[in-house]
Amino acid sequence: MTAQSATLILFGATGDLARRMLFPSLYNLMGDGLLPDDFLIVASGRTKMDDEAFRADVDACLKKFIGTERYDGEAAAKLTSRIVYLPVETGNADQFAQIAARVADRVDRGIAVYLSTPPSLFAPTAISLAEAGLVTPTTRIAMEKPIGKDFASSVEVNDAIGKLVDENRIFRVDHYLGKETVQNLMALRFGNMLFEPLWNANAIDHVQITVGETVGLEGRVSYYDGVGALRDMVQNHILQILSIIAMEPPARFDATSVRDEKVKVLRSLRPMDGESVRTQSVRGQYTPGAVQGQIVTGYADELGKPSDTETFVALKAHIDNWRWHGVPFYLRTGKRMPSRQSEIMIQFKPVSHSIFSARGQASGLEPNALIIRLQPEENIRLLIMAKQPGLDRDGVKLSEVGLDVALDHAFAGERRRIAYERLLLDLLVGDPTLFVRRDEVEAQWQWIDSIIDGWKQSGMKAAPYASGNWGPSAAIALIERDGASWHD
Repeated sequence: MTAQSATLILFGATGDLARRMLFPSLYNLMGDGLLPDDFLIVASGRTKMDDEAFRADVDACLKKFIGTERYDGEAAAKLTSRIVYLPVETGNADQFAQIAARVADRVDRGIAVYLSTPPSLFAPTAISLAEAGLVTPTTRIAMEKPIGKDFASSVEVNDAIGKLVDENRIFRVDHYLGKETVQNLMALRFGNMLFEPLWNANAIDHVQITVGETVGLEGRVSYYDGVGALRDMVQNHILQILSIIAMEPPARFDATSVRDEKVKVLRSLRPMDGESVRTQSVRGQYTPGAVQGQIVTGYADELGKPSDTETFVALKAHIDNWRWHGVPFYLRTGKRMPSRQSEIMIQFKPVSHSIFSARGQASGLEPNALIIRLQPEENIRLLIMAKQPGLDRDGVKLSEVGLDVALDHAFAGERRRIAYERLLLDLLVGDPTLFVRRDEVEAQWQWIDSIIDGWKQSGMKAAPYASGNWGPSAAIALIERDGASWHD
């Protein structure tokens, strides 16, 4: 870890991510005294405005997204006073020269660049920065997902950035890795003797990962159509979660050790083809329906034209290694689901023999399950069997009970952090542990490409599902064929 960058250059500063997440995160970091005393934010976007207008806009965003209980006028003014705004268009050398002039006396103290832009602008922006003299041996560059749209384009993006900046100074952002509960997966596995000996095919029946959204396109029409749920959610968020669940114990908790083990998992994913996608994948697209009591339109209606882009995908994935041989990983994500939730369920195998059945009565014995909820609330729940109170004249009866660790309650005195607070701070101090390495991205895309190619070979179309449901009925059949069911 090297010296903390004293300057942050933020491209896409007028976008939704910057308004909702990045500036509130910087506000919190500054309030906690975690930024340099003379920290400077150079904000850039295509919109033309002066410093004062942009600062006023940031202040309004802080009031809206931080909440009145945490907003403090003096703290907000302290942050906005550190912001300068310079409009920039890709390829405009004069505008990049203005950025260089503004930070000329600060370059030797480290510059962090955050690209919250479409991926097509990553390389051109980095090249323009280099031409302006702003890519130095201490410059760090962060890129928001997606990194490309397939394996070939991700290689192209990575090659272009890699020619300018060493890999150890490239920070590929997946905000799920900044979530406390995702980091708690490693603490749960590697900080407790209870779980790791059972974390394998001998004890685990299957794993489920669900990321459900209640929203539809929500203004993302131009981006989402043609991309779909597989590229938008599975390729990054879900595969990163899967790699943390399935990886071998790293030698130590550092960037190289952790990411070495994650990429081994991603390379062990069994590719799909035109035959296997028929039984191991489901594509869906939402139609009109009701979500949480509100009538909503279908995807094609929002888009204004027919489309075969999937808004839901369910997959049965296999990891071909010794630890996970024969253990299916069921993955699903979609829009217009009944509820917003990101959840992992580790389903353990049943006990080999029940001693509690007696006199022809079932004991009610169920296999244990570990449920890790990432959002909206963060908690960990272990389902175990306990004896029902009673005299047991007809045999011992058992019931499933939950041992809950609600992180809000367990750490009641601690403020729950925005994921981007951790990621921005790690970018500034140069710790890449919670960022995605190039070989991870490309391994993820290789598996995703095999599914997309399989869909094309088999002619698989997106099946309709009514908004407010958990996808097409085929998604239920996908898991129930194996004698399991989705945890909703």
